[in-house]
Amino acid sequence: MNPKALAQNIRRFRVAKRLSQEALADGAGLSLPAVKNLELERTKPRMRTLQAIARALDVRLEDLFLPVREPRIIRFRSAKRMRNRENILAEVSRKLDDFNYLEDILSQRIPFNLEAVRARCSRERIEEAAGLCRTQLKLNPTEPIPDLCGLLEREGIKVLPLSMGSEGFFGLSVGEEDGGPAVVVNTWNRIPVERRIFSAAHELGHLMLHNDAYDVAQVNENKEEEHEADRFAGHFLMPDEGFRVEWNEAAGLHFVNRVFKVKAFFRVSYKTVLRRLQDQGFVDKSIWQKFNIEYQHRSGRKLPFKEEPMGVSSAEPFGMQRFDFMEGRFHRLIREAVEKELISVNRGAEMLRIGIEEMYDLMRNWAVTL
Repeated sequence: MNPKALAQNIRRFRVAKRLSQEALADGAGLSLPAVKNLELERTKPRMRTLQAIARALDVRLEDLFLPVREPRIIRFRSAKRMRNRENILAEVSRKLDDFNYLEDILSQRIPFNLEAVRARCSRERIEEAAGLCRTQLKLNPTEPIPDLCGLLEREGIKVLPLSMGSEGFFGLSVGEEDGGPAVVVNTWNRIPVERRIFSAAHELGHLMLHNDAYDVAQVNENKEEEHEADRFAGHFLMPDEGFRVEWNEAAGLHFVNRVFKVKAFFRVSYKTVLRRLQDQGFVDKSIWQKFNIEYQHRSGRKLPFKEEPMGVSSAEPFGMQRFDFMEGRFHRLIREAVEKELISVNRGAEMLRIGIEEMYDLMRNWAVTL
């Protein structure tokens, strides 16, 4: 038993559940000093005490013993202090370790294809940097990216979905020296799929433009770098040439539908389309108010800034679904490792963070063939 790992895990799970030490003590049937001493590594607990704590925290008993590796070459910053930061770092480390272990035992490492152009990507020429990346990925200047997860995974970038109940955390990225390159995207159900796609492209922007700024000790957001990554993401997903073609082809539509048509084609937010119109000087900042007035007039409802249209009226297209942003490589590697008996079924379930019954159900569905 590693007292330090145990103390760290109890504390981070408690903080993630938003429990005070007193609340955890009550839930586990322990005294407050007992919980405090555990988190301060002052006592060696009995197994029944740890079982009670695991039940109170709603985690597996073994989760309390797993050593926590904190990644160092990582870009994880926010405008506000995050209570879940320690928990997110631990989960990212574990998933990256599992991912790299699977790649090694299956001999399926993929080189980072964009490394070849990173030195030519300049913060002073954001649009050019996005274009260089698209060219390296063999994307023409007018085509959309129908499956961003698949594209990144094929080019050696690990995509890690992480559902975290926070509207202030959209994603982070990890450098090559720490098991990456990887982009981590918050897939919490309140975050629109369009935002998830943009977050992945945003983190790719950091990997390409800010390679020297990966340090876990840096926690405060750099607004200039965030703005640069936003610009990169917008032009990577929706290059100017393609935008102009699609915008002109939709010239006969009502303005709201015209925005939605371009948005759907490039799989971006309506906000990305409006910002591009503003950046190119076609409109001024009053476009945001005008768009919302027209949208409300046509749909009968307001469109909150954090939402995307979801097809509730004839004025809206159907919104994107969670399957529009879904990684597949990690799951495929687990399947191959289980079927080749390189890892156990229990280990596969542990990597996927699911129960053993759910794992066996998943395996039965693997057997379905067309």
